[in-house]
Parts: sequence; structure tokens; C-alpha cells
Amino acid sequence: MLRYLSTRADVDLACLADEEVSRESREELQRLCQRVAIVRLGARQRWWRALAALLRGRSATEGLFRSSKLQQVLHDWAVRTQYGAVLAFCSSMAPYLEKLPLRGAKRIVDLVDVDSQKWADYADKARGPAAALFRLEARRVRKLEGRLAQACAALTVVSTAEAELLRRFAPQATVVTVVNGVDLETFRPGPVRGATSTAECVFVGALDYRANVDGITWFCREVWPQVHAKHPDLVLRLVGRRPTAAVRRLSMLPQVQVIGDVAEVVSHLHRARLAVVPLRVARGIQNKVLEAMAAGTPVIASPQALEGLNPAPTEQAYEADTPEQWESAISRLLARPDECQRLATAARDYVCQHHRWSTCLEPLGQLLGVSQPEIVAPSSVRDALVISNFISAS
Repeated sequence: MLRYLSTRADVDLACLADEEVSRESREELQRLCQRVAIVRLGARQRWWRALAALLRGRSATEGLFRSSKLQQVLHDWAVRTQYGAVLAFCSSMAPYLEKLPLRGAKRIVDLVDVDSQKWADYADKARGPAAALFRLEARRVRKLEGRLAQACAALTVVSTAEAELLRRFAPQATVVTVVNGVDLETFRPGPVRGATSTAECVFVGALDYRANVDGITWFCREVWPQVHAKHPDLVLRLVGRRPTAAVRRLSMLPQVQVIGDVAEVVSHLHRARLAVVPLRVARGIQNKVLEAMAAGTPVIASPQALEGLNPAPTEQAYEADTPEQWESAISRLLARPDECQRLATAARDYVCQHHRWSTCLEPLGQLLGVSQPEIVAPSSVRDALVISNFISAS
């Protein structure tokens, strides 16, 4: 998104970081943006602020991402700069807009997903106090999304399903769908793996994110024993940042390896025979599905993980819901290298057709009035401010 905007407008970026940002990442951001401010936010202070927000009748989300230092940076920039548009990435960053002297700038929030529904989905999978807390968060985030619908020029989401959901409770909102894309140069197909090579499945995703932890824990407990009984040499590798204690314990299961943080994920997709995406709670479009498809790794995914894709990749990915369906799909692909290759080729073609970044971001460019690179009319946006949540080294 920043690469797209940087060729069409002068962009300032203010964001949070929950870990040290590498010099390479900083240099790339500074190359793309006129000004960059990265504010560190520690875990301990985040949770105290989340509790304070709950006690004030706000959502925990608003407290988790609140930083007085970031607010001050944004205020100073807004005072000195006449922005044409301000783009806040995710509902967690939208409250910063409420206190800025933006002087007529177009306010846009990229919700990505309807987060209030995600918390409601979590509540449906939880019990006791956790379920009650998730329902409370769902109600309060829904109120935040309602406020944004009234205060912003437009809200963007990543799929038509999310757009339809948002319009149901915020009919007054201007909702624009901006579909996720894939870096097709980075995520390219690797060498074809033969039937005699080591059989591996891979799950790629942040291993401290609740939906990922829930999904892969369920998979390892309910599906993997059946798979391992039929394919004792098959290895399952879990790749992603900050594995929780619950995820690390999964390495005690036979042939399950918790890899954790890696510098890049493409090589792990290339060495795997299959990519599994067993999410039970999922909103919007799953990048982990798109990236595996782009890399030519056959995908087996839950219905929830495929739901946001439009058109649905019925010929490009396998869908599995019950443990029996998962075991059957995995066994079929392991036994049929020709089917794996067919699936990989079809999936790559699907992503190239529907999820090329230059095409996916056109609605955002039109919304901002900067759809053409380096062709800027006098009335178009010349200065854009992007407010983002965490910039991560991984």
C-alpha cells in the first residue's frame, strides 16, 4: 500500500512497533515516505491502558493501541501540514483521528475486517469469563465502528462479505472494497517436489495471534493423530513469530515441529508438500492462503479461511472441515503428485488474476484521487498521512 501511494502522493507515515525495527525496514520506509515516525509500545503498558479503556466504557482495543507520544507526533504534523487525506489502518488506530486538527482532510479508515464480528466469533468458541469479555469487546468495537461510519468519508474492507456485514449495521457508511494482494515476485513457485522427497505440511502465520493459535491447536489435537497414524513419516512444521506456550507444547506431539520466527517464509512454503490453514475463526481474506497459492504450494483450508475469497477458489484449493475431511484431503494429495501439481498451477493462475497488488489497490487510488502514478491534477491529493498499527521486523 505504501509503495502504491508513494508513486502518487507525498506520504507521511506514523506507526507503532512492538519490537525493534531493523535498519533495512526503516530505510525502506524512509525511501517510500516523506516523514516516518515509529513509536515503540511495550506490552505491560498496553494491557494497563486496555483495562483503563474498559473502565471508561471504551473497547480494550482502543486502550491497547493508545500512545500519547504517537498522538503528539500526529498533532504536530497535522498543525504544520495541510493534508489532502488521512488513512488510518485498522479500527485500532482510528481513534487518533478524533483529536487531530485536519482542516478538511478526507478521513478514511481501512478497517480491513469487521473486528467486532471477530470478537463475537471468539465469544462463540470460548466459555465462562473469556466468552463474556469477548462479547463485551464485540459490542464496544461495534460502537466504535458505528462512530467511524458517521465521521469518515469512507471505510474500506478487504472482501465483499465484510462490506455486506458492515453495511448491515452501518447503512449510512460509504464502504469501499479494497482486496488484499500478493507480492508475486517474492512469492513465486519453487522447484517441483517429487513423490520420493520428504513429506512435509506447513502452517505459516503469527503464532501469538488468537485465531491462529486456536486453529492450529485444534488441528494438532483433533486431526493430526489420524493423519500421523496413516502417514507416520509426515512432518508438520509450524512457522511464525512468537509461538505461545500452548503452541510450543504442540512440539511434544509426534512429527510436529515448532519452527517459530524466521527471516522469510517463502523457502518454508517451497519445501512443504502441502500448506494447511485450519482456522476456525477467520475474517476477511487470509494472506497465508494467498501467499501459499502464489508460491505454488497446494493448500488445504477450512471453509472459514476461504470464505473471504471471491470468486471462491473451488478448483485451486481443497476445503476441509471435519477431522475426517482433513485426513482424506491430506492423504489424497500425498498419494497424487499429479494432483498437487495441477492444484499448484491453478492456484498460481488464480492469484495472478485476482490478487495482483496493482489491480487490487485501484479502488483506494480512486478514493484518494490518485489512481494514476506521477500524474497529479491540481485538485488531487498531494499530501497523505498514513496512521498504522504495528510495524514488525518479521
